[in-house]
Amino acid sequence: MVQTDYLAEKSNEELLDMYRKEGKLEVKQALVLRYLYIVKTIAYQMQNVYSGSLQMEDIINEGVIAIMKGIDRYDPERDNKFETFISRRIRGMIIDLVRKNDWMPRDFRKQVKAMETAQSTLSRSLGRSPSDEEVADAMQMDIKKYRKFQRMSTMMNVLSLDMITDEEGEHQSLQLSSSDANSQPERAFLEEESKQILAKAVNSLKEKEKLVISLYYVEELNMGQIAQVLGVSEPRISQIHSSAIRKLKTYMSTY
Repeated sequence: MVQTDYLAEKSNEELLDMYRKEGKLEVKQALVLRYLYIVKTIAYQMQNVYSGSLQMEDIINEGVIAIMKGIDRYDPERDNKFETFISRRIRGMIIDLVRKNDWMPRDFRKQVKAMETAQSTLSRSLGRSPSDEEVADAMQMDIKKYRKFQRMSTMMNVLSLDMITDEEGEHQSLQLSSSDANSQPERAFLEEESKQILAKAVNSLKEKEKLVISLYYVEELNMGQIAQVLGVSEPRISQIHSSAIRKLKTYMSTY
């Protein structure tokens, strides 16, 4: 896509107006080139959101398509500036792609079990704790995917039954007689069962609640970053997070 001299002299607004009136492909191509920086900027800002399942190149390719569609649908009398309009569409596109890739895979529990087995086996054979790369290699898994499973496993630990607080904010824990965790098969069973129930509870949340939980606990974004990703205020993200936690606690309390 090469801009001709007469197009290069036009402002972005003039090109948008020209395309609306004439619908010329060369004008549309010139606009895509000019707004490509927005795709690259947002792809970089949201890298933590999609890095476990998508490549930046995929995001940029999809972003170019989003710009082309956005140029056709943009209405200056109804919408904000095109930069604002297309930025929202690109952020929404990335979120949709993450949802379609299913942040919590169906075989999550199986993969976590395999990860724990590989870690244990390597520890015995190496006589030390294995590195992430060694465990990923033993599982024949990409290191990025392995680390995402690690974060997801950590999330399940953080949100498991003994970390969810009651109405007064008091810490609840499973109190058993022995102080040695290794000699408490009951505790191990209860903790494993609570994680399985919690996985089902998380999947029962609304899409936006599930996404906030994922971004906060799995991708390790803070409330401000999540607000930026979703294009809403930070207090709103806090509300969604609190609502999700209440629902998780209610779901788990039935068990």
